[in-house]
Amino acid sequence: MHRPLRLAVIAAWIALVPALAFAQTLRIGLAEDPDVLDPTLARTFVGRIVFAAMCDKLFDIDAKLNIVPQLATGYRWSDDGKALTITLRPGVKFHDGETMDAAAVKYSIERHKTMPGSNRRGELAPVSKVDVVDPLTVRLDLSAPFSPLLAQLADRAGMIVAPKAAQEEGDKFGSHPVCAGPFRFVERVPQDRIVLERFPDYWDKASIHFDRIVYTPIPDASVRLANLRSGQLDLIERVAPSDMPQIARDPKLRTSKITEIGYQGITINVGKSDLAKQNPLGRDPRVREAFELSLDRQGIVQVAMDGEADPGNQWVAQSSPFYAKNVPMPARNVARAKALLAEAGVPHPSFTLMTATTADAQRIAQVVQAMAKEAGFDVKIQSTEFATSLNLADKGQFEAYVLAWSGRADPDGNIFSFDACKQPLNYAGYCNAEVDDLLKRARTASDVPSRAKLYAEVAAIVLKDRPIIYLFHRHWLYAYTNKLTGLTSIPDGLIRVQGLRFE
Repeated sequence: MHRPLRLAVIAAWIALVPALAFAQTLRIGLAEDPDVLDPTLARTFVGRIVFAAMCDKLFDIDAKLNIVPQLATGYRWSDDGKALTITLRPGVKFHDGETMDAAAVKYSIERHKTMPGSNRRGELAPVSKVDVVDPLTVRLDLSAPFSPLLAQLADRAGMIVAPKAAQEEGDKFGSHPVCAGPFRFVERVPQDRIVLERFPDYWDKASIHFDRIVYTPIPDASVRLANLRSGQLDLIERVAPSDMPQIARDPKLRTSKITEIGYQGITINVGKSDLAKQNPLGRDPRVREAFELSLDRQGIVQVAMDGEADPGNQWVAQSSPFYAKNVPMPARNVARAKALLAEAGVPHPSFTLMTATTADAQRIAQVVQAMAKEAGFDVKIQSTEFATSLNLADKGQFEAYVLAWSGRADPDGNIFSFDACKQPLNYAGYCNAEVDDLLKRARTASDVPSRAKLYAEVAAIVLKDRPIIYLFHRHWLYAYTNKLTGLTSIPDGLIRVQGLRFE
């Protein structure tokens, strides 16, 4: 080859190398640092974003909330609705090279149900037995019909872990998770990064176009955006609503949004610990009613979220067929709030409102503080790193807590684990035997009208007791480089890596 031509080829290759390196890694900015990366124990929304790339589920949901197969290929219910038979995808491997089969599904579901500290226990409570029919068929026997089961198996309860790795690692599995997703775990530096690499034996490898994914937790939305603008990140979740207009004007960036199936609310300690008895908000329902009446949901949405949310007073949005119309959204009434406080003998109650350090949670807490003050409340704000705040809530070391739930396709996933007695996500410590009975009956009913009627009865009790004061349903807001294509917005807010690529 002539020297000038050879030099030209070398120069072209050198110019191409950075582009190739850039194309191999997808860098995602998260609003928080996930908790443990074990689907049985995990609780955080950002953890679910990481799991979406690492741990496939038996089923998934699409943009219209339809249940679609993932590790499963199909299913059938028994005539009495008390058994679900699932057929599995052949040729699926775990990241350690072991085969994903019916025995692995049995192991994972039983682990979700029985492992100490499991947060999936309530989601799978009606599953009484798991049988291996053959290597690619598994049957779940139920103590009673359970309408939400497929929706539960489309989330962490349906994530299948590698039995060999889980048994070897024991309680350390969350530090070295092994699943059957498109990317496998490489390393984690708390508060800094989570690194995954492409799994070459993934069953749907044609849909994967990156060699690595690096997740970086950056609680400050402005800093996340600055990193995106500078090219240090390719995609960020939960953009600050106030930043959306300017991002839309930037030709180098794109945005996407969709309304969540979850909710933003304030969880109140009504029975989780002794703090419930020491705090008038926790011990007196009249004070909780006064607190709710001091709040203007539309005002909170406009001020704290720049309009990027839909006001709501229940665990599902008003557009849901399961919304209880018998308990409509109350209007702000400061005069009535003051009267209730006087009636309760605490005209100026004081409590501490715990909130995560994320920008949106901080804004919500500040707006709530200002509104409640007009009714006589003295609200102190306690800003806490998110995973730490969850641990404090789990121990009952809080009085009130600004906490969002990313939501599930079935309404049961938005209320049962939070309001049924002694459930793992019942941070409020709420327990009402009548509500328990209604929630269980709603799980066994098979048609929407019957279930909606039962949830209306639940709402009539729960929204009066107020273990959670629901505020609104957020818009999931994303921003990303215009080089990235294939992003699909799903109402659960998760980032599916299948189909993502750089142009």
